[in-house]
Amino acid sequence: MPRVSRILAKLALAFVVVSLTLIILFRFVPVPVTATMLMDPNGFTKDWEPLSNIDRNLVRAVIAAEDGKFCSHDGFDREAIERAMRRNLEGGRIRGGSTISQQTAKNVFLWQGGGYFRKGLEAGFTFGIEKLWGKRRIMEVYLNVAETGIGTYGAEAGARRYFRHSAARLSTIEAARMAAALPQPKERSVTNPRGWLRRHGNSVAARIGVVRRDRLDACVYE
Repeated sequence: MPRVSRILAKLALAFVVVSLTLIILFRFVPVPVTATMLMDPNGFTKDWEPLSNIDRNLVRAVIAAEDGKFCSHDGFDREAIERAMRRNLEGGRIRGGSTISQQTAKNVFLWQGGGYFRKGLEAGFTFGIEKLWGKRRIMEVYLNVAETGIGTYGAEAGARRYFRHSAARLSTIEAARMAAALPQPKERSVTNPRGWLRRHGNSVAARIGVVRRDRLDACVYE
């Protein structure tokens, strides 16, 4: 048992060292590929762009749709987590509550799907990127690795797929529809949403104005 314990301790230490090295590396270097991209049966298309080349409307849209407290939390929205935990107890399965920071940590370093083990690793990576990257870099990476359609990753590839132009210029409604589709990009239509999805996109477009007015995206542009 002591030998097994030593081996496990060494493996844990190696994991921490590798994880920290990757967090530091990706603070400065574009993320080349993720596990989700490699496992996509449709292959993948991506185009990395610095945040300065991504329209602010999209930043505001994802904050409005995904994480209104992005600039005020430390990576974890505790109220959302508590709500999700209550739903989990009632429904018997893990549901949402993830912030943009948590989604970025999962997308870059881990794999899709639930499970408490992955959630635990996700929490560690989230803590690391919040401390070492900062909000602007987190948003930049998120908008470059998030799945925006079937086999499509990142804001630039998504904008060119759906609107035939760069993510550097997105109208309010274009940005809102991309953000509304992010949770389920394979199922949710960006260019021709209907019913609930169309109403949701319009609601996100309206909330973009709130994000702008209340400067809920200020931490990204300080």
